[in-house]
Amino acid sequence: MKFNTLPFEPQVLDALDSMGFSELTPIQEQAIPIILQQKDVIACAQTGTGKTIAFILPIINYIFKNSKTEKVKTIIVVPTRELALQIDQQIEGLSYFTNVSSLAIYGGGDGQSFETERKALTTGADIIVCTPGRFISHLNMGYFDASGVSHFVLDEADRMLDMGFNEDIVKIADYLPKNRQNLMFSATFPQKIRLLANKLLNNPESINIAISKPNEGIKQGAYLVYDSQKIRLIQEILNKTNFEQVLIFTGKKLMVKEITQALRRIGIQAKGIQSDLEQKEREQVLLEFTNKKVRVLVATDILARGIDIKGINLVINYEVPKDEEDYVHRIGRTARGDNKGVALTFINKEQCYDFSKIEKLIEKTIPKIKLPEGFEDGPEYNPTKTFPSKKKFFHKRKFKN
Repeated sequence: MKFNTLPFEPQVLDALDSMGFSELTPIQEQAIPIILQQKDVIACAQTGTGKTIAFILPIINYIFKNSKTEKVKTIIVVPTRELALQIDQQIEGLSYFTNVSSLAIYGGGDGQSFETERKALTTGADIIVCTPGRFISHLNMGYFDASGVSHFVLDEADRMLDMGFNEDIVKIADYLPKNRQNLMFSATFPQKIRLLANKLLNNPESINIAISKPNEGIKQGAYLVYDSQKIRLIQEILNKTNFEQVLIFTGKKLMVKEITQALRRIGIQAKGIQSDLEQKEREQVLLEFTNKKVRVLVATDILARGIDIKGINLVINYEVPKDEEDYVHRIGRTARGDNKGVALTFINKEQCYDFSKIEKLIEKTIPKIKLPEGFEDGPEYNPTKTFPSKKKFFHKRKFKN
């Protein structure tokens, strides 16, 4: 299906054409006609399927055709500031030939940014893209008039619930008019999402786009490796290849700093990004990585969803992600568009079972690569053996260079 077969205003179609969009993805093909009918929707679709355009486009079209007030008309709630900024940028492109305005509202800024957000909420930006905590801060001030809100969107709802935003989401929903269209998008559909949908949505249409397998352009591989060998292995990989932009994922923000420092000590240009950094610091790190001033970016799963940095050649999972679907999201940061990419995962002896669950999910056996010459043998791959959970403790790790 092509976009020009749908009942969009000419100005909206012009924006799509200027951005190079012509054919709909499966989620867009299923969701857009329903959203245009002003029905509530709950959609299960992962990052990279085109879901942002699926809900943004009908909303822009509706506002452009029906806007008669200066009030805020749409609230889009997302888990992270990076995703808020990305969606805001997409709105800017898709609304280029209309008079629809938007603003991203997120924590971590200074007093000036808070004042800019307050003005947008009081003078009426058409679309607000926000993180829950920051928006709650504005609601508590009492100056936001929600009476003009006609659309309420939750993007990556499962991630927000994992981050503990359930109460904030309900509080925001309760603040908005009852007569509104609700759209919920989630990469997974566990019971807690069903319960939230039952609470917020009104007779929703359900759409389920099965989790897509990793892009065929991604060459996947894995190393069986002891933790003490990992930094040296990264050094070996980067010294023997010409990867220009490398993204290393770790599940713990404490490890971001340790890995980054260890890489710098052996002469690898690396920077880290995680949720404890100030917003300006995070934006600067991302800018330097995007502009190839930094070769290696070490990150937590905050970058695994919703962030589109073109040109990433290599993704390294420093350890096996606990959630199998996080693996798909992580390695999906490479091979964007028609590009090719490589994804490597480091498996220690305690993570073989977790890795086997990933292989089951993607229905593919990932090659186990022999460690380079000069390395002691790593652990054996034994996916049938499980290990008890470790007690939480902190210790100083020693990396062998």
